[in-house]
Amino acid sequence: MAPFPPLEPYAHGLLDVGDGNRIYWETSGNPDGKPVLCVHGGPGAGGARNSRKGFDPEKFRIILFDQRGCGESVPNIADPAVSLEHNTTHHLIADMERLREHLGVEKWMLYGGSWGPTLMLAYAQRHPERVSELVMIAAFTSTPDEVDWLYRGLSRLLPREWETFRAGVPEAERDGDLLAAYSRLLASPDRAVRLKAARDWCDWEDAVIAHEDKGRPGTYGDRPEEELITLARMCAHYFGHHAWLAAGELLDNVHRLHGIPAVFIQGRLDLSVPLRAAWQLVQAWPSAELVVIDDSGHTGSPAMGEAVMQAAARFEPA
Repeated sequence: MAPFPPLEPYAHGLLDVGDGNRIYWETSGNPDGKPVLCVHGGPGAGGARNSRKGFDPEKFRIILFDQRGCGESVPNIADPAVSLEHNTTHHLIADMERLREHLGVEKWMLYGGSWGPTLMLAYAQRHPERVSELVMIAAFTSTPDEVDWLYRGLSRLLPREWETFRAGVPEAERDGDLLAAYSRLLASPDRAVRLKAARDWCDWEDAVIAHEDKGRPGTYGDRPEEELITLARMCAHYFGHHAWLAAGELLDNVHRLHGIPAVFIQGRLDLSVPLRAAWQLVQAWPSAELVVIDDSGHTGSPAMGEAVMQAAARFEPA
């Protein structure tokens, strides 16, 4: 299946969600089609506009938004004066509900990858009556063991690169909470300090996916400087707090999603997000299934792209 041709949004805007934040949203495709909300990764990466190409524009009403503090939402947390006090998973869930009401959507399909499934699952467990289906790619669920694996456990496989990542924080903090140390650097009033910390953070993320020969090199670091800072600051903030979810919360509450169809699409070669979290969720969720792509890592492959298109097509309206 080939991606659908690029298309432009027919409506867009900034929605006031409180706490001084306005989130950017846009809609494309068929205004009367089945609503699908694209939930971006990162956190802090902003909504990838090319995600529209996975859905038939004649059948879907495709909704994209930038989570508060990033992308075209304002204010942007690349500015250290912008507080993160009102930027948590619970705020983002409320933002999604406010957007749903603003757009007059009764129920929508959720689609997204990487960090996106953390937010999708947390939202769906809070508002199951508002979700028709979920499609989740390379699903990261922000548990303490996943976060520890990504920012410390992988040192077993990438010792040189991890020591470089560790050396990015002051020496006195290198044996402590690295994510908290990076959060402090990324909020520095000195832009040079913020930018170096963001580059060090994204260099580590890129090192983890460097073995993926079918992915795009520099997935994290190959972006403008302000976007680097936004991405790294948001990741350190969210993962340092395990997305404000209790350990095992998403798995423990998966019974709330029983009856909602879901597809997890996961690369077997994904070092960033190993298969276990998705596998555990599917074992406890009778209406969910796991599709494993043998040649894919976190950044995808043609086979993963095909699986994603097939999952979206499966949920097309008649």
